[in-house]
Amino acid sequence: MSGASARRLAALAAILLLASCGRLIPEGRPPPNLPPAAATALLAGVRPGPAFATLGLTSASAAPALNSFRESCPRLLSRTDNSGLTRGFDWKPVCDSATGWPISDAKRFFETWFETARVGDGSSYVTGYYEPEIAGSRTRRPGYDVPVYARPPDLVRARPGEALPNDDGTMPLGRYGTSGAFAPYHDRAAIEGGVLMGKGLEIAWAADEAEFFFLQVQGSGRLRTPDGNVIRIGFAAQNGMPYTGIGGLMRERGLIGSGAGQYSGSMQGILKYLREQPDKGHALMRENRSYVFFREVTGDGPVGALGVPVRPRASLAADPAFVPLGAPVWLSLDRTEASGLWVAQDTGGAIKGANRFDSFWGAGPDARRIAGGMSGRGEALLLLPRGTLARLGAR
Repeated sequence: MSGASARRLAALAAILLLASCGRLIPEGRPPPNLPPAAATALLAGVRPGPAFATLGLTSASAAPALNSFRESCPRLLSRTDNSGLTRGFDWKPVCDSATGWPISDAKRFFETWFETARVGDGSSYVTGYYEPEIAGSRTRRPGYDVPVYARPPDLVRARPGEALPNDDGTMPLGRYGTSGAFAPYHDRAAIEGGVLMGKGLEIAWAADEAEFFFLQVQGSGRLRTPDGNVIRIGFAAQNGMPYTGIGGLMRERGLIGSGAGQYSGSMQGILKYLREQPDKGHALMRENRSYVFFREVTGDGPVGALGVPVRPRASLAADPAFVPLGAPVWLSLDRTEASGLWVAQDTGGAIKGANRFDSFWGAGPDARRIAGGMSGRGEALLLLPRGTLARLGAR
């Protein structure tokens, strides 16, 4: 949202963040109507994919993925793979080899250590996210009135038995009131209405409400201060409310798109509407009850759900029920710029199901343009440590 998103965008996260928040799905390009998905990769079905020689992989194209895979290795070895496909020790020989493997020979690394696998029918849908940069300030000043909140201390998960679990088995996010009963957390309208104001949670202030709204969707971003400094913020938490894409609402109501006159279905068209119709736009944004909280981050890139930096044109957000986070993914799409080898390092609130991915494009105008218009369809292959498919009995 992202984002790194995080994703950007991430589900974002997915929300991203899931673990990251929801990511920005390009407006005007709705995802395909898919049948109800199985709960995990194993239930969806896993079978061997094609030989590496058919992929057209080169060392130059594989080098960014090898660098990102190396960064993923410490997490791959220690985390539980919710997809059910791999175990931590499956990755140890691969990661040990990756440490000293020459980048100039990246193609041979992946050919040596991995086998390809299809989850389900392999049909993939890929969107994009980026790390937005908007005007912001560390302190409130004229023109900078939109608070950027840290995670509130009263935002917690319900104790077992005090609320119904989420579909993934986790307990829902919310708060305990003065009576001691668990309740949903404040939604966007309440938070923007000032329910958290004055509690010392403001880590910065943004200048543009609509731009900040989209930064929340990405799950991470940069605040450019009046003196030219940059504050990088990343996903800290989400209020537990469901994410609602306002682009879909606007299209249903005829506010954007081919029949809406001056407002196109792109992200730029949505922003134009929000700014030129401030009262209606403000109410529209509040229909997305989801709200993202941030933390200030340091380093050379936004951090994804895996806990490592997401890299432009190398990192994907994926559903961890179907993809081991940290695993390489091969995409063959009708969008050539998104085809090739990636690494799953993030999650997103809208990134759910088998072969559903969000591609990370970095920061700046080009990243914003590509991510905002990304809508790729084609085939996805997981790269798993050799021997995994035989152990799983995949045929």
